[in-house]
Amino acid sequence: MGEAMTGRDAAVLYAKVGSPLGELLLVGEERADAPGGTALASLSTPGQKGGATVREGWRNAPGAFAEIAGQLAAYFAGQRTTFDIAYAEPPRGTAFQRRVWAALEDIPYGTTTSYGRLAERAGIARGAVRALGAAIGANPLLIVRPCHRVIGADGTLTGYAGGLERKRRLLELEGV
Repeated sequence: MGEAMTGRDAAVLYAKVGSPLGELLLVGEERADAPGGTALASLSTPGQKGGATVREGWRNAPGAFAEIAGQLAAYFAGQRTTFDIAYAEPPRGTAFQRRVWAALEDIPYGTTTSYGRLAERAGIARGAVRALGAAIGANPLLIVRPCHRVIGADGTLTGYAGGLERKRRLLELEGV
């Protein structure tokens, strides 16, 4: 991840949480107005392309992520279809990436969409599908910002920073 995790001088917190996809790395910052007191900046899977790695100076704080970990556990148990998680501010990414990520958040649980339909939804020209794919691949919040719900126009599973097997497992969990 970038050198400035959140863009503030706030302490960077992290926790590792078990899941059916392997150990997830949660990274964020304390924020009083966030549910559970922690704003999430990154959620990574093991071996994820471009995923976060623990850095010197970060504080291991599993308790700070208890609310988020509970929501993830409920999701993996099939008991939760949405998340109520505050994200760290300012959001990482370019204006284009943030526009794509906002469109990802509108994809309902248990459904998929194609890259072309997502481009339409985000107001992006179809010719910019490669840029769209790169923005999706740069999503720092796997699972909670559901980039796994974007598939090829022919229904094939394509591109997922966490790996195609994890993408398949997430879609199966959601009944797709």
